[in-house]
Amino acid sequence: MWSALTKVATKIMSGKYDLVIVGGGISGASLLYTTAKFTDIESIALIEKESELAAINSDVTNNSQTLHFGDIETNYTLEKAEDVKEGAELLAGYLENHDPDREMHSKRSKMVLGVGDEEVAQLEERYEDEGFGDLFPKLRAIDREEIAEIEPKVVEGRDPSTEMLALQTPDGYVVDYGETTKSFVEQAEQEANVDVYTGTEVEDITETLDGYTIGTTNGRFDCEATVVAAGSHSLQIAKELGYGQDKVLLPIAGSFFLADDFLNGKVYTLQMKKLPFAAVHGDADVHDDSITRFGPTAKLVPTLERGRISTVKDFLDVFGLNAAAFLSYANILSDRVLLPYVLRNLVYDLPEVGRRQFLPHVQKVVPSAELEDIERAKGYGGVRPQIVDTKNKSLDMGEAKIVGDDIIFNITPSPGASTCLKNALQDTERVLEFLDGEYEFDEAALREDTIENFPRIDDDDDAADDEAQTVTSPATDD
Repeated sequence: MWSALTKVATKIMSGKYDLVIVGGGISGASLLYTTAKFTDIESIALIEKESELAAINSDVTNNSQTLHFGDIETNYTLEKAEDVKEGAELLAGYLENHDPDREMHSKRSKMVLGVGDEEVAQLEERYEDEGFGDLFPKLRAIDREEIAEIEPKVVEGRDPSTEMLALQTPDGYVVDYGETTKSFVEQAEQEANVDVYTGTEVEDITETLDGYTIGTTNGRFDCEATVVAAGSHSLQIAKELGYGQDKVLLPIAGSFFLADDFLNGKVYTLQMKKLPFAAVHGDADVHDDSITRFGPTAKLVPTLERGRISTVKDFLDVFGLNAAAFLSYANILSDRVLLPYVLRNLVYDLPEVGRRQFLPHVQKVVPSAELEDIERAKGYGGVRPQIVDTKNKSLDMGEAKIVGDDIIFNITPSPGASTCLKNALQDTERVLEFLDGEYEFDEAALREDTIENFPRIDDDDDAADDEAQTVTSPATDD
């Protein structure tokens, strides 16, 4: 069914569009959905180099399947959590509205776990003093007994004298971002002004008097505005057009270990300070809750796509092989916390040795786990580009966006998938500016289709009241 919905470019073609979106992952697809459904832009095209959409980082095996709200991610400041929260609620609302059969997502409990006096104190401060309890009304501080009710294996085998606390919420959205990508495109293709081309690789982008000409393996596309949402390749294309010269990438490959039926939902551990990468966590797979994934590991790799040696050259193009890039890498990797972490993660890929070295991370979540319970997940994990600022010789945390003349470049490491609709909303407003205000954006309709469907505490209370009335109401005869 899916292939019938997408135009596969198999012949030389040319097209003139108001907007061309480069990249058919979750970022590009969310912008296509937003502009196609909620603006009156007359002609929009999305082009994707792979034969299928969402074939790289948005594929279900290549990411942590997490919808990040900022509630249990302890490396988020309150300010960042406030920003991410709205983006996550936009996507969660879309899933609630368009995925009633849970083909794109599952909803389960999630928690961040504190073990021992120090970690418990950190969580208490975060929840009560730093404002996270106020920002997230469904977030609760729960003790050992309630943790055991929700996640028995988290408590089983743990020293009963060890203090425990978790911040827990029912809003644990586990997402198949690949299927969500396809859903966005299916929604967009209901509009007559949309064309989608797969198997169409960009070879060059040239600025013209009227916008841009995009040369591809299947012909030329002319457009007034362009958004490049091609992950790590976005910076590569930006540099070719003279943008982003003060940025390089630190590509990190994430991997996972698998176990059978350990957890019911998602369990995070506390973030190690100064590390930009997610803390090790365990969670049940989106489509099979009998499979528990632990990870991610974080290995530095000189490629822009996992397992594709051909993208080593692309990495070198982005890196630039200049003194500023080398000095930035040296400054970042010389950190006495980060360097041991990077070296330790290299070990996890080694046969047998890696599994044995990773086991303590699993046991921090599930104390009773043994070596034979876990195995390396083959074919899982993608590459997440960390942005390096060569002026300050530092890592830029989170997403990067470069806005040029009638063109936007989105480089979206975590939590880019979680905030894809918020990014799309912002980019839609910029695109309309590029198009000289000729078109309008119905943001209210977008919000009605998405965030207004996100369940709030009052909604949950009303649902519980209705259920109670249904149960207690006496039966009546017709």
